[in-house]
Amino acid sequence: MRKPSHRSRTVLAAVTATVLGVAACDASGGNSAGPGGIKAQKVKPSPTPTWDASPGSVAAVGDSITRGFDACSVLSDCPEVSWATGDSERVDSLAVRLLGRAKAAERSWNYAVTGARMADLSGQLTQAAVKKPQLVTVMVGANDACRSSTSAMTSVADFRTDFEDALSSLRTRLPKTQVYVASVPNLKRLWSQGRSNALGKQVWKLGICPSMLGDADALDSAATLRRDTVQQRVEDYNKVLEEICAKDRRCRFDGGAVYDYRFGTDQLSHWDWFHPSVNGQARLAEMAYRAVVAKEA
Repeated sequence: MRKPSHRSRTVLAAVTATVLGVAACDASGGNSAGPGGIKAQKVKPSPTPTWDASPGSVAAVGDSITRGFDACSVLSDCPEVSWATGDSERVDSLAVRLLGRAKAAERSWNYAVTGARMADLSGQLTQAAVKKPQLVTVMVGANDACRSSTSAMTSVADFRTDFEDALSSLRTRLPKTQVYVASVPNLKRLWSQGRSNALGKQVWKLGICPSMLGDADALDSAATLRRDTVQQRVEDYNKVLEEICAKDRRCRFDGGAVYDYRFGTDQLSHWDWFHPSVNGQARLAEMAYRAVVAKEA
């Protein structure tokens, strides 16, 4: 066999050196620092999810629904069956589902007030912020529509401004706290369900949501227009809640789940046939829990 020329030996040496160089690079971890290796490139950590499906504490704000009004006795609050923070085993509130019963007793707080409207939300959130909750639940708006007349209802513009201000104020104090916002219930459907009960209608006369429930049996054009006006206002409120919440990456709207839910007689208080019963509170807790633990809003 012919002896390799000087040129051939030179090429062979260069190729060998290249191969060995690549092997050395692989052996030292490719781009990692080390003998023959390239300077290490920092590996970016996985981003922390914006929404935490397992918050460690819960505060509730809102109105009579979150206070469990008329769920246990007539014209009385019953916070122990509240969908948000109650400790009743018949409800399994959102706080109990998220934290466990023992921890929920120590790490959940209810600042809702019967009769509260959107204008009251900022004050409630200020109280809640003292506890630094990791999750705040909001259910408010029904009383803004449930006024003495349709003309007395909170305007959509004021409703929007009050909600924006309240959420902004919370963000100033607690920038990382998560917020679950429930839609305003379908008040016209509640009227439709409860108007067949004589006792309920008597309780309605005491002043429960007169704009919708007043003259419960009247079906003339004026009564129909009044109820339709209230219903449209509720739908407008829900649009506001959805739009404002969508601008905050740590806020979740329920997608209209509460508004769409068909409360039947089992889910309505047998004292006033309007507010949620214990069973209804349990259904609200289920809806809230599904929204909070979902991977995406």
